Amino acid sequence: MPIYEYQCLDCSERFDELVGIINYKVDNINCPECQSNHVQRLMSAFGFSSGEKSSANSSSLSCSTCSSKNCSACH
Repeated sequence: MPIYEYQCLDCSERFDELVGIINYKVDNINCPECQSNHVQRLMSAFGFSSGEKSSANSSSLSCSTCSSKNCSACH
């Protein structure tokens, strides 16, 4: 199940919520601060590890999306 980040539109509280994909409805998410269901899902950045060893020269690594080096479209 994914964890989504939300912001309450009534009290501006930001919070994370573990949400099931099958029964996901934003109406079912309540703010932990004021209990309002007037919330908006935020776009969150995420990180991942490719399993490759870190290199001092990042230009030697290939883009994991398009497999090219020095990819300006993806980076």
